Amino acid sequence: MEYKTNVMRILDKKKIEYSSHSYVDTPAVSGIDVANALKQDPRQVFKTLVTVGKSKIYYVFVVPAAEELDLKKAAQSVNEKSIAMIEAKYLLPLTGYVHGGCSPVGMKKRFATIIDASAAAFDTIIFSAGKIGYQVEISLENLKKVIDYDLADVV
Repeated sequence: MEYKTNVMRILDKKKIEYSSHSYVDTPAVSGIDVANALKQDPRQVFKTLVTVGKSKIYYVFVVPAAEELDLKKAAQSVNEKSIAMIEAKYLLPLTGYVHGGCSPVGMKKRFATIIDASAAAFDTIIFSAGKIGYQVEISLENLKKVIDYDLADVV
């Protein structure tokens, strides 16, 4: 039996179609490393970033592995004056995930989630399955069945 992460269990429970990928034998530090380890297009592999707005509200941004979040565009997309990345030490208590294994699916609380608009160019996108070394590949349509998100240009 293959290893199942919480994200995979959530998708299975809701009978949502996805495929899983793992790179447990390959040390991957960045999103680009993950894309290379999976032999996937880095524009189709996404990383999950957690931010906090000036209002102290938390937001999740899902952006291509090879790109950087544009904090100004990100703030505009959620009507905030400014936005900042949260400190790594707050990630686990806030989301239930560790740095490098953060997924937009299955966080402790629901946060406003923005996926970079470039995701719409792909039939499926790949992102963390909630544990380092594991990724899920899912269509945006199927992802909409588990989390609420908006698409916006945020890189």
